[in-house]
Amino acid sequence: MAVPVSYKMHVEGMDCASCASKIETALKRLPGVSDIEVNPTTGLLRLDLDEDRTRLADVTSRIRMLGYTPHAEDHGHGRDGGGGAHRHFHDHSDVDGAWWKGRKARLVLLTGLLFALAASTACFLPEHETVLYAVAAGLSVLPFLRRAIAGAMLGAPFSIEMLMSVAAIGAIIIGEAAEAAAVVFLFAVGELLENVAAGKARAGIKALVNLVPRTARREGPDGAVTEIPASELKVGEVVQVRSGDRVPSDGEIIEGRSQLDESPVTGESIPVAKVEGDAVYAGSVNSNGVLRVRITRTAEDNTIARIIHLVEEAQQSKAPTARFIDRFAARYTLAAMLLALLIAVVPPLLIGADWGTWIYRGLATLLIACPCALVISTPAAIASALAAGARRGLLIKGGAALETLGHVKTVGFDKTGTLTVGRPRVTDVVALAGTEDEVLAKAAAVESGSSHPLAQAILAAAAERRLDVPRAYGAVELSGKAVRARLRDGFVSVGSPRFADDEGLLDEVARQRIAVLEGQGKTVVAVTEGGQLAGLIALRDTLREDAADGIARLRALGVQAIMLTGDNARAARAVAAELGLDVQAELLPEAKLAAIRGLKEKGPVAMVGDGINDAPALSAASVGVAIGGGTDVALETAEAAILKDRVTGVAELVRLSRATLINIRQNVTIALGLKAVFLVTTLAGMTSLWMAILADTGATVLVTANALRLLVIRPEKKG
Repeated sequence: MAVPVSYKMHVEGMDCASCASKIETALKRLPGVSDIEVNPTTGLLRLDLDEDRTRLADVTSRIRMLGYTPHAEDHGHGRDGGGGAHRHFHDHSDVDGAWWKGRKARLVLLTGLLFALAASTACFLPEHETVLYAVAAGLSVLPFLRRAIAGAMLGAPFSIEMLMSVAAIGAIIIGEAAEAAAVVFLFAVGELLENVAAGKARAGIKALVNLVPRTARREGPDGAVTEIPASELKVGEVVQVRSGDRVPSDGEIIEGRSQLDESPVTGESIPVAKVEGDAVYAGSVNSNGVLRVRITRTAEDNTIARIIHLVEEAQQSKAPTARFIDRFAARYTLAAMLLALLIAVVPPLLIGADWGTWIYRGLATLLIACPCALVISTPAAIASALAAGARRGLLIKGGAALETLGHVKTVGFDKTGTLTVGRPRVTDVVALAGTEDEVLAKAAAVESGSSHPLAQAILAAAAERRLDVPRAYGAVELSGKAVRARLRDGFVSVGSPRFADDEGLLDEVARQRIAVLEGQGKTVVAVTEGGQLAGLIALRDTLREDAADGIARLRALGVQAIMLTGDNARAARAVAAELGLDVQAELLPEAKLAAIRGLKEKGPVAMVGDGINDAPALSAASVGVAIGGGTDVALETAEAAILKDRVTGVAELVRLSRATLINIRQNVTIALGLKAVFLVTTLAGMTSLWMAILADTGATVLVTANALRLLVIRPEKKG
């Protein structure tokens, strides 16, 4: 048995969940085909194929039998993490660009011409009107009948093409050929409108692709600049980004400084100042000057590519509502066919009603019962919402997370790096032995090898004062409470006041001074040397400028906000009082998890953290939201991520989710409501066949159009 090869291809004409279901059902029957993922929102198909058992040509042939066109172009191959071969195929997104060139547009033209030809000829040959319309309807229905038969042979007998074909052929048999021709034409128009609407939904993500430049200005070893395709860039190569240019891929500035517009990645329109050593993201626009950037990620792995990939995966991940509707639709279609049969035969058999009249009404019921609008009602809304969020720096990893956000009752916030900017600075140095500069220099020596934010703040303060920092040897961490190292004059420790107290080094004066500093919302570290307290260093992390606004917006939505932090209680309470939210402080990781579980007993809970050290808490919550940990971490952590580093993004996520849930309810009401109305009018003899097909086509168009409204929603609105 050969190693399975992973394939990815774009499937033209696959516009709804029923299309995807037919393709998946048909491919499952092929030996050697596994791990099938069909995404109607993006039009993408992924599968693993054992080429010793089934050829790729057999896969694409089966897709074509169903009436769809697969597009694949080999872009090389490698190995996946499991050791299996992997072959990546370009998705041919441009096939959706010109809707009027596609197969569905040609079918509309064909069926329309046949119907018009029959109608015009019947004006001159009225005695042959029925035959003319019968020929037009018969020729028009052939492409759909072929797809219906293929679907039935491949495991999908209850397709919409089958329902429509049976209704059209039945209408021809009972002498309603003109209506049969009109039904096929309107059905073709409905399919085309679905195709156009699906293209609109996909445009939200495709817009991100277009933000990345096609070419890059690469520097050679001799400094000469050559323009090459951005897809050819390799990690470590250097590119020049001129004023007004877009960054071709993720990288690091090695020369120059500028303001960059990062809105393609974060949704934040305010340009960000960048200097040497700063990271830049693909698609960002350089405002001024020339930057030399060392590439850190290839085109396939840059931030925008990963966002697109994650959104595609999110669209593939079905929401609970979508899964329920899929199960309901599967039973609904069969039940609808049985109902249509009963309507056609029961009245004539029981009460001697006219067979032609009730067969006609049964056929109309078949057309009304088509489940397209119902099946597409949820995925269309969720796809639009995911795309709308991604374009605004709100990344949601799946329909389940999107739904949960709308039901959240409580939001827990980490403090450092979430409600604060995560860059503390030294505010006070209290010398109890020696001078302030000596205390700060010794603390900097001990912390010189640490990357902790507090350590970096102490080092930065020593650098600002231009202190002569002594050399430290053998730094060790003591139970997570302090760091100790040997200096020239002896051992020095830098740690929490609790550590100093446990060592018996705090007197009443020191305790009072610590209490005052912590009461001001500051974090205090104690510097000890030679068995005595040398001094205290107070640090404070500044609040994010929109933190108070973000909490206020959540409160306006009826959502409770609470701070869950490991910081000392006095500092945490000071910050909480400034923001007007509840707080639980001095929480060890286990206590934070217990707090989240307690909150979940009252309803769904979202946990917002910086995506670095909050992973357990994020995973324990009903939905985890990463913020402020850097784009790289935010993309990989939790079920949602706020890429624009703003606390107000949490309320925007909740509003977007609630708008989506309302949209879904509206769509289901439209889909089922229209069918119920037309079913009553059909039984009353008021509905013709062409009106019946409009009940389904019209509902599908209305549902899709309603879902597309989410693309223009403004989740940043207050309240």
